[in-house]
Amino acid sequence: MRGVFLILLLSAGLMACQRLEEVGKAPAFTPAEAGNEFYAMSSVPMPMDHAPLSGTTEASLWSGGRGSLLGDRRAAQRGDILTVVIEIDEKAEISNSSGRSRSGSESMGIPSMLGIPQRLDRKLPEGASMADAVSTDSSSSYQGNGSVARKEKLTLRVAATVLDRLPNGVLRIQGSQEVRVNFEVRELIVTGFVRPEDVSRLNEVTYDKIAGARISYGGRGQITDVQQPRIGQQIADVLLPF
Repeated sequence: MRGVFLILLLSAGLMACQRLEEVGKAPAFTPAEAGNEFYAMSSVPMPMDHAPLSGTTEASLWSGGRGSLLGDRRAAQRGDILTVVIEIDEKAEISNSSGRSRSGSESMGIPSMLGIPQRLDRKLPEGASMADAVSTDSSSSYQGNGSVARKEKLTLRVAATVLDRLPNGVLRIQGSQEVRVNFEVRELIVTGFVRPEDVSRLNEVTYDKIAGARISYGGRGQITDVQQPRIGQQIADVLLPF
């Protein structure tokens, strides 16, 4: 037990030293080159020009290339970029109640039986009588109520990169965004799978068309740090049995 305590104490000391180094400094951004989006885009060469239509040149507005006026500019290949539109406005209300009650009573007596009860009454303590030998009453009741009310509203837009195109044509996407205001960094991460046909002509896809969507919106910095319990309190919450 002493060894575990020393390990926890050393770990807390190391974490505290690391935190002291960040005092007075704004949270650092995550390097863009460290994300999957960078590798997906950097490993793919520039898009190849499509073969021009008969009788036209590559500079024509009517060519079949993606850069033409009528070309399909929606994300379709690894390294392409599309916009994810997140508009969550959900509300859930659940309420229930339950009740239970039970009552019962029993009585038993022997007022007369060949004179035996009368003889026994003389020997019983004062106030006792075989005419009302046993009498019981019982009752129980239970009442329970519960309710849940939840409302969430979130409106965001983020550019996501196509990381891979699966054999069935589904696109695996990931997008990340970091915004730093003073000493607080707000992070937005979106991952999931998208069908190419669900991408609109504006090269946008809504969050409800993303399969296996994982949307994370949070932050790190001074405000987030103050909102979290201290390390010692977190350890105590885990170890203390009460």
